[in-house]
Amino acid sequence: ELRDEILFKQPESSHFGDCPICCLPLSIDPKESILMSCCSKRICGGCDYANQMRELEGKLQQKCPFCRKVLPKTDEEVNEQYMKRIEANDPFATFQEGVDQYENGNYEKAFEWYTKAAELGSVDAHFHLACLYHFGHGVEKNEGKKTHHLEEAAISGHPMARRNLGLHDKNNGNMERAVKHFIIAATLGLDDAIKALMQAFKRGHVSKEDLAAALRAHQDAVDETKSPLRELAGKGLS
Repeated sequence: ELRDEILFKQPESSHFGDCPICCLPLSIDPKESILMSCCSKRICGGCDYANQMRELEGKLQQKCPFCRKVLPKTDEEVNEQYMKRIEANDPFATFQEGVDQYENGNYEKAFEWYTKAAELGSVDAHFHLACLYHFGHGVEKNEGKKTHHLEEAAISGHPMARRNLGLHDKNNGNMERAVKHFIIAATLGLDDAIKALMQAFKRGHVSKEDLAAALRAHQDAVDETKSPLRELAGKGLS
């Protein structure tokens, strides 16, 4: 019961949190923000765009919009910065090394890096560990450990982990728990969660009032991530 109380508590924000510069909530779409290799800060597209325009107009040297370090010019320099962050036990850089290992097909190495990153506090690492246990990449398939890591990620505001828990409960016939997960994911701004709730509504598992509340909460979450500067950045980068 205590675990469920923790599990079904609505997170204050997604695992991305707020942009450290404008302090507005970051979009749950990682394409709308950038992770800086120098300081491991995730910066929204609007603040990154504003910094680029300022530097362009002033003919200034390109620097990180947060820590003001000179931006790396080569992949080698980016890797050097990540390695320095890894040596400092930075969870985001450690997680990124796991991603690189996975993309190169080194699943066992990816598992090791994800595990270390999760221990250091990376929410994304928990989600990716769940994926490894699901597919059996680098480890034996294990539903229990998969669920554990999904729950850890969901508790910390990972919307896809939350949705996947909902699908897990749905497939096991526990629609009451599934709907709770979908509502929390929708409140974090996840479109797929709204689709799942619409399906559940058609089958009588969600009331009209709860669906309407979820739709409002979803729209509020999306709206909170918008700003004129971010919209301008989207147009400028498209």
